[in-house]
Amino acid sequence: MKQRIITGVIAAALFLPIVIFGGFPFIIVTYILATIGLFELLRMKRLRVFSKEGIIGFLLLWGLLIPKAYTNWLESFNITKIELLVVAVLLLLIYTVVTKNAFTFEEAGFICLSILYVGFGFYYFMETRFIGLAYMVYALFTIWATDTGAYFIGRAWGKRKLWPEISPNKTVEGSIGGIVCAVVVAIIYQLCTNLFDSFALLIVMTIVLSIFGQLGDLVESAFKRYYGVKDSGNILPGHGGILDRFDSLLFILPILHFFINAAL
Repeated sequence: MKQRIITGVIAAALFLPIVIFGGFPFIIVTYILATIGLFELLRMKRLRVFSKEGIIGFLLLWGLLIPKAYTNWLESFNITKIELLVVAVLLLLIYTVVTKNAFTFEEAGFICLSILYVGFGFYYFMETRFIGLAYMVYALFTIWATDTGAYFIGRAWGKRKLWPEISPNKTVEGSIGGIVCAVVVAIIYQLCTNLFDSFALLIVMTIVLSIFGQLGDLVESAFKRYYGVKDSGNILPGHGGILDRFDSLLFILPILHFFINAAL
């Protein structure tokens, strides 16, 4: 616990100022985090990171991460970022033929799905911050309140296991408690910031995000259990890897972005 607290304080001291400042430094840090996240997934699968398929995978990820504000140059060629990514995916599939299935279709599919999982999550990490810092703070508060509420309420009153095959310590009571805590914190945040126009929208959105945040945690737990690893990495002593810390955010930020676009 002491190690977790020390790591958390140091990480917050380094990371939060960059989130607050935003701009190009935030983009660079997001690229680094996403790159480490993909590295962790490839290592779980025991795929070679420094290989042709690994390089193609990272190029795909970096292309997917390009912020919307920096893709205007593609319009002069009458192409979109997605079309470039499709070409890269085809090259990855062609490589399965070149290697005579030494690099398999299954491995190509794993890389593509990993890129979408990490890439879209961190892409909307940037896009949400560009819309406004207040939205990013709301997302972080939602995750922190959900995790904290689920932990303490689960320990105090948890009896029914939520998904024991995936995460044996999580309970139904803790999950519901996490959602309730997230809603309470969101209402307090709304009263302080008046960020959203409707309390009804806020409550519905917070419930959805809290649920998807917990699902994101379970998905990452399922990865680790399937591939037989305790943590996605060890870059954060006491916490594990980047995916261990960002698993919930990777799920809720795309959904939050859709809510924001619908409300604005």
